[in-house]
Amino acid sequence: MDQLFKIFKVGTQRAEQISAVPDPPHSHNYEELIIGIHGKLEHFIDFKTVELEAPLISFVTKGKMHRVIPKTSNGQCKMWAIRFRSEFIPETIFQLYSNFHQHSTLKLEPGSRVDRFDTLCKIIDQEANNSNPDMCVVRHLLNALFSMVEAERSKTTANEDQLNSKNTTLQSFLKILEDNYRRPLGVEYYAEKLFMSSRNLNLICKSILQQTVTETIETRKLIEAKNQLLHSDKNISEIGYEVGYNDKTHFTKVFKKRTGQTPSEFRAHITALIS
Repeated sequence: MDQLFKIFKVGTQRAEQISAVPDPPHSHNYEELIIGIHGKLEHFIDFKTVELEAPLISFVTKGKMHRVIPKTSNGQCKMWAIRFRSEFIPETIFQLYSNFHQHSTLKLEPGSRVDRFDTLCKIIDQEANNSNPDMCVVRHLLNALFSMVEAERSKTTANEDQLNSKNTTLQSFLKILEDNYRRPLGVEYYAEKLFMSSRNLNLICKSILQQTVTETIETRKLIEAKNQLLHSDKNISEIGYEVGYNDKTHFTKVFKKRTGQTPSEFRAHITALIS
């Protein structure tokens, strides 16, 4: 995508066309926010396929291998796709959660809040696609949309102050992890960086990501390893070393335990699937 920003609506007819001839899995050079008002979304991401019922919100960061297939439900489909370059708007919380995709997708409760998302998307669409759009206005509207999404996320707990504190800590952890996941570092390193105990960091990770810190680190490593297996000709040892596993046997053992396949089996399977 050459533009900094793009928004479009996928209705029932377009959803049926896409479902009939879906694109192969792919990655793109922009961020994408999907607001599902009606219908279903079949999403292949992080090398797994899930089907989600609207209303929903999903964020896909640039470079992530995925495929989206909108589908009708009760004869209806209405989804907004918002695409933007990272330089268009400052970093958002979604880019941190996006490496753990099950937590960058929100299931919304039907009701007025869904209507507000739809209305705001319509306003953004009108401004972005008029003859002389004011992209500063679009940016502010997009920020408002992000704030609404984050408000929905906060409803997952009754104690908003506690959630905000946990989210802040988790965001800090994920930022540090993003810079260091290729290194063979354990829980203690990250806990020390955050000036907290390993136990408390584990409790926060488990409460939000439903994973221990070790599992979260492994998840990030293995997502990168999968991308390397798909997009490079590097051998298993090289890829394992690049994501922090100095021993090929240990890398293969962890990979198979978490995915059910060895790295070689995964490479053959996903290559055949995409081909």
